[in-house]
Amino acid sequence: MTDFFDRSLIVHEQLRGKIGIHSRVPVQSRDDLSLAYTPGVARPCEVIAGDVSRARDLTIKNNSVAVVSDGSAVLGLGNIGPHAAIPVMEGKALLFSEFAGIAAWPICVDTQDASEIIETVRRIAPVFGGINLEDIAAPRCFEVEAALQDLGIPVFHDDQHGTAIVLLAALLNAAAVVGRELTEMTAVINGAGAAGTAIARLLCCVGHDPSVCRPMKEVIVCDSKGAIHAGREGLTPEKEELLRYTNQANRSGKLEDVLQGADVFIGVSKGDLLNGSHIKSMSDTPIILAMANPIPEIMPDVARDAGAAVVGTGRSDFPNQVNNVLAFPGIFRGALDAGAQRITEEMKLAAARALAACVESPTADLILPDALDSRVAPRVAAAVAEAS
Repeated sequence: MTDFFDRSLIVHEQLRGKIGIHSRVPVQSRDDLSLAYTPGVARPCEVIAGDVSRARDLTIKNNSVAVVSDGSAVLGLGNIGPHAAIPVMEGKALLFSEFAGIAAWPICVDTQDASEIIETVRRIAPVFGGINLEDIAAPRCFEVEAALQDLGIPVFHDDQHGTAIVLLAALLNAAAVVGRELTEMTAVINGAGAAGTAIARLLCCVGHDPSVCRPMKEVIVCDSKGAIHAGREGLTPEKEELLRYTNQANRSGKLEDVLQGADVFIGVSKGDLLNGSHIKSMSDTPIILAMANPIPEIMPDVARDAGAAVVGTGRSDFPNQVNNVLAFPGIFRGALDAGAQRITEEMKLAAARALAACVESPTADLILPDALDSRVAPRVAAAVAEAS
């Protein structure tokens, strides 16, 4: 792990930026210059001035995404600010390019005021075909995303929905491995931030037609104080909202209490929270998706030794990596290709199912395709475009 940190620092020092802008037209003659810039460029400007929708046909808007962050919730590093967030946003932009052929730019804003972030995105939106919100802390991220849904272009907070989509794909295949239906299973989610909330909504099919998306039997969300249940004092409005569709049996207690008898543990919190005895208290074939980085809530070997049937983490050095790169490039590729104005619930569900289908014969060590699998983004994109 330390070796990756040191080597990455060397690479960043050498490159001084992982992405760049490359010309798609030659500029080797006066004629080239006249077409690419003045005077010829005046004509497409006039056309767009007469009909702004033509910007999609005539500019990079048809294939561009802004990766927007305030640096308040970066990886497991926390609130490190906009300058320190640049390497991650550059990396995100690089993955958009590599996996989906999308031109993406890191936009790290020097404010953590929700209204200022919203205003900033509105002002820069004309040049972009989509907005990927990244590493913005909860609950601010909910407010920012919701306020920008009227931009006329897809606005998608990847820490919420990308994580939830990949998690659902993993869970669909893990359930197949153990021979169970999700509708028969109980899941405990530890972490009530952006990712945990989005996962809970997707597993409970919030906003979906019940004939299309059937919810899990029960989903219980825990935070650092234990289970979120009716009657618990001091709940934020966001946690109160969770109770509209989670913990219908109103179970209370600490994480280890509600974990007893559960079929699935989903961790989007912090490392080393669980041990073997916790896994043994679950159902006969528990599924463990421990995604805290760099240290998962429980190490895979410990979970398996205690009886876990399927184990996944957020790390690439263990089987079953739950990695957002499996979702966001294809989701935006499909949305851009379809000219979608927003990412709908149907598109998210279609993405999860397409991702799960990329693994034809799931096993305990193969519930998701490899993060570098080049087949994934096109398949997800096609499903998303159709669903839009």
